Amino acid sequence: MPLLTADAKGVYVISVTPFHPDGRIDFDSLDRVTDFYLEKGATGLTILGIMGEANKLTQAESREVAQRVIARANVPVVVGVSAPGLAAITELSASVMDMGAAGVMIAPPGNLRTDTQIVTYYTQACAAAGEGVPVVLQDFPLTTGVQIDPGTIRRIVDALPQIVMLKHEDWPGLAKITALRKAEAAGGRRIAILCGNGGLFLPEEMGRGADGAMTGFAYPEMLAQVVGLCAAGQAERAQDIFDAHLPLVRYEQQPGAGLAVRKYVLAKRGAIASEAQRNPGANLPAEARAEVDRMIARLEIRLKELG
Repeated sequence: MPLLTADAKGVYVISVTPFHPDGRIDFDSLDRVTDFYLEKGATGLTILGIMGEANKLTQAESREVAQRVIARANVPVVVGVSAPGLAAITELSASVMDMGAAGVMIAPPGNLRTDTQIVTYYTQACAAAGEGVPVVLQDFPLTTGVQIDPGTIRRIVDALPQIVMLKHEDWPGLAKITALRKAEAAGGRRIAILCGNGGLFLPEEMGRGADGAMTGFAYPEMLAQVVGLCAAGQAERAQDIFDAHLPLVRYEQQPGAGLAVRKYVLAKRGAIASEAQRNPGANLPAEARAEVDRMIARLEIRLKELG
């Protein structure tokens, strides 16, 4: 599979990691959900991210998951390799690139405070990932606590050719996309910008110059449709489809509950056998299930109306 480049676009779905109720990885469901994402229009996959419960896996399990998905998918696979120490990044990056990964994704550790610290960290992290390995810079300050302004991102991008993509998850962050695209228009090196946050601001992000989405949602076909329609100049149709899904998108964005919602819906859709999370984690309570079921029923009606 070709390496990730700055020309990447479309939808790189953040994959869940399916588990059996007893906490074991469910590899049959991992195959099934991989196929599901591709059938629903994913142009790439991203595994071992935050919503993939990567922090609950051992290094050996992370390699097993990566090997299984990379071997099965016929699209580029980006692997999250974020870790407190650079040695772990080196080890996992080398393994997954040998398996055929398209690139790796690295989020900053939460102890970075100054712009110089951030630039220095990514200089070291790119070296740790390996010479020539494409790197996705994950900018998710709501989770990492690290604020990276557009000027600092430009310093990193201009200094490190390995950085080919920004996973944009700042919130509010639309102005950041605009600033980065203006800097590119003034002569800066272009990178791909794919956006996260469950797609909550996807139509606006596409309007600001994003190339697509790198996020998860229990209806990934919505992400693919919105990105494709926006790219084709059909912004109003894209907005209609987005609006129909918005109640469920919003419900999935609840801190601490979003993964339970996503896994519950994926299980209902047959993409995974169980909604189980590995501990620590909890399934949806009955009241929340009823609310989600109601939203799904209303979504189906709305989609029929849209045709």
